[in-house]
Amino acid sequence: MNVAQNHPLYSTDRENIDRLIGIDSPASTDYVELARLIIRYQDFEGAEDLNSDIDKLLKKWCLNREKLEKLTRKIWSEGFRPSSAQSPDNVGSGFDTSDSNQS
Repeated sequence: MNVAQNHPLYSTDRENIDRLIGIDSPASTDYVELARLIIRYQDFEGAEDLNSDIDKLLKKWCLNREKLEKLTRKIWSEGFRPSSAQSPDNVGSGFDTSDSNQS
């Protein structure tokens, strides 16, 4: 029996998905954010509402997961790097790293 779980970053991710839902013309950072959320929740037992909204976003932006993966690979290969200024709440996948050369 599978038991629904509560993800510790649910509330932050809910806010991020709600923000993405309001975007009609996504920027590179928006695509990367959606891909990051897909990876986080794709096999997660719970947060069905987030997964449902992720699927709605893919349709809204005329994408499927394969197209999003190709697009975000291209974005990253062209030198995209997230900055901490984008959202202080983003963690994981490089969002929580800082430059150790800074004083």
